Amino acid sequence: MKVAVIDPGSGNLASVRRAFERVAREANAPADIVVTTEAGDLRDADRIVLPGQGAFAACRRGLDALPGMTEALQDEVMNRGKPFLGICVGMQLMAERGLEHGTTPGLGWIAGEIAPMDPRDAHGAALPLPQMGWNALRPARAHPLLDGVAEGDHAYFVHSYALAGGRAEELVASAEYGGAVAAVVGRDNLAGTQFHAEKSGSVGLRILANFLAWRP
Repeated sequence: MKVAVIDPGSGNLASVRRAFERVAREANAPADIVVTTEAGDLRDADRIVLPGQGAFAACRRGLDALPGMTEALQDEVMNRGKPFLGICVGMQLMAERGLEHGTTPGLGWIAGEIAPMDPRDAHGAALPLPQMGWNALRPARAHPLLDGVAEGDHAYFVHSYALAGGRAEELVASAEYGGAVAAVVGRDNLAGTQFHAEKSGSVGLRILANFLAWRP
């Protein structure tokens, strides 16, 4: 199995690669994990991962700066149906647009936009941003990515923007931070985690292992 991890110029690429290498090794399922800026590597891959961190607009610019990459993504993921996983801003780029530092088009693969969060506690006081740290997951429906993940299991979040206006049928799991936050999204061969799966301990590793085993 070949897994192409796209390098858009931001993201914990070494951590993502190590996490995938670990889960592949533990599953005794050898995998070639390739961090790449080359569109051609997507054509040879069995699975595609897009990590990202920082601002939506900067990540989109980084992706667009890779010759042929957005076209290859569209072809391999949307036309050929290869399993895709977006992580953090990589998940956000799946949406229609982002509102961080102006309006920036997303890939348009899921409904909604990435909008600034305005979390409030029970008394109406603002909660700190970014949401940074461990938060409990609340599965919204069954999905292969969540096999072995229980309600209340924790994942590691760092973000100030979140999906707004998404479709209920594309929500896989949420978290609570002054209101519901989309934590995992997915449909067909697409999946994304708002949290850093590669930094989320055993829960994140389980999700990555599930992605490698996923047959959408």
